[in-house]
This record gives sequence, C-alpha cells and structure tokens, in this order.
Amino acid sequence: MNQPLISILTPFKNTAEFLPECLNSIISQSYQNWELLIVDDYSTDNSYQIVEKFAQNDNRIKLFKNNDHGIIEALKTAYSNSEGNLITRMDSDDVMASAKLETMAKQLLDYGKGHIALGFVKYFSEEGISDGYSKYENWLNNLTENGNNYSDLYKECVIASPCWMVYKTDLDRCNAFNPNRYPEDYDLVFRFYEAKLKCIPSSQILHYWRDYSWRTSRTHEHYAMNYFLDIKMYYFLKLNFDSSRPLALLGAGFKGKVIASHLVKNNVPFHWICDNPKKIGRKIYDVMLHDYPSIETLKNPQIIVSVANADAQKEIKQLLNNKQIKPMEDYFFFC
Repeated sequence: MNQPLISILTPFKNTAEFLPECLNSIISQSYQNWELLIVDDYSTDNSYQIVEKFAQNDNRIKLFKNNDHGIIEALKTAYSNSEGNLITRMDSDDVMASAKLETMAKQLLDYGKGHIALGFVKYFSEEGISDGYSKYENWLNNLTENGNNYSDLYKECVIASPCWMVYKTDLDRCNAFNPNRYPEDYDLVFRFYEAKLKCIPSSQILHYWRDYSWRTSRTHEHYAMNYFLDIKMYYFLKLNFDSSRPLALLGAGFKGKVIASHLVKNNVPFHWICDNPKKIGRKIYDVMLHDYPSIETLKNPQIIVSVANADAQKEIKQLLNNKQIKPMEDYFFFC
C-alpha cells in the first residue's frame, strides 16, 4: 500500500497520567509514516516534560506551545505546522488500536477524496462506563457501520472527534479549525456535511475513548447542553431550513423551549405542538401551543422533534416514516 504522510493533531492539557499510554499507542502503530503535532495548552502539571522526553527519542513527535488558549487554537497551531496529505485528530488521554492509522489510510486511498474514514469507538474507564455513554457508543457505532452518520446529525455529534481521517485538501475545503465555535468537534462535523464529504462505512474498533470525571467534555462550559443546541440551530437555519415550507416544533420541554426561543429570536415563524394538556392553548414566548392533530393541517411541513423520551421518539419516527416523511429533509430529531 502507498503510504502517504499522516499528520496527527493532538492538543493536551494536564493529562500527564494518560500521555505515556496515548503516545505509546501511536508509536506502536502498524502504519509508521506519520507525524504527531502535539500542542501544550498551558498545562500546570508535568505533561509538557513527559511529551518532551518522547519527542527527544522520536523525531516524528513535534511538540509545540499553544499560540493562544483553548482547544481550537491548539488545533490551529498543530494544523499550521502539519505536512501530511492525510489529517487525523487524537486526544491525549485516549488510546489508538494498533491498526488504526493503517485502516483509515487504506479506506481513504480506496475511496478517494471527498470521503471521511471512520471506525468504531469503545469507551473505557477505571470507574465503569455509565449507561448514557454506553448508549452513545452503541448509537455512534451503529451509524458508522452503515456510513449513515449524517442521518441523525441534529441529535448528537455523529462522528467521534478523535476517530476520523480526511485528505488535507478536503479539510481545507471545510475551513479546517478556523471558526471559533464550540463544541469544535460538532461544528466540524456540520461542515463535513455541508461540504458533502461521504462517510466510509466501518465496523472495526479503531479508537479507545477514555472516560473520567474531570474530562474536558464533562466539565467545560463549551460542552454544555446550551452550546449544543446553539450550534444545532445555527446549522439547521443555514443548511436545512426551507423558508417556503411551514415549520413545526414538536415538544415543549426544556429543549423545546430553547429551540423555540432561537426561532423567535431569529424571526422564524413556526407551529408549536405538544401533548401536554396544561400547555395546549397557552402561549410561551408569545407563540400558541397546539395539540398533535393540528399538524395534519400543515401542508408539506418541516418538523423539528424535541421530544426526549425514547419510546415517544420511536413512535414519532414510525409515524413519520409511515407517512413517507423523510429524515434530514422533512423531519429532524434534535434530541
């Protein structure tokens, strides 16, 4: 197999406990033509010194200080110093499967530009994996197995941030890490979708995703629910909203109210529908709430579903599919 140079982009901050295992998993890859652009985001532990020792023993490991602050700026710093034709991202607290780079590079070489190489992910933790993360892992891998990741784009981030690989030219076409918009991994996935990059189906575990209580995605405000809803609404209005069709919002719980406030703020008219008898016939944000049968009065609507209950979601999806209403065109699950 032709072996183009792979650039691995890795920000790190205070992950001294996990860095040796992470770095050794990269060094022991079956695919050896790689460079690691690893950027210290102002660590206060001995993380920098650990990486420095590895870099002294392997010139493929290139250590930098962040040009600014935060993950996005660290990714920009890494990317600006990269020389590879293929680009991937790695988290400093995770572990690569030994054939990860080889498998993803082969996928891209087989399918060509305009594609994203993916793989299964598996959570691991000394404290045990919560039911929520276990469900997310299964959901994500089910999407990846068929390469239909975009079908649930507005539910959660449909591509694991440290388990993708693309051609550098395609990443440039997506504007790489330039938007200063969090959560940065979800934002990039929306731009993959916007650029029409195709997801390559995969069913091989390529990445081991470490979970622990102080992980950034658990603790930093940039990964809070409101940021996810903000980014969903930004891209929905930009990429999928059809102003020539009536818009219906299903659900008036917490997420439904946040979505409604976005629509009101952006002067987007919508029909608000719920099954709560205490809310039907009342106004919230000066918008009247209606019962479910009223959706039948709308001609060719687009529908945002903000209902969180899993059983209710299944019923709604079955009902919509029976009416030949198409996902990511006619309806969008936002949770």
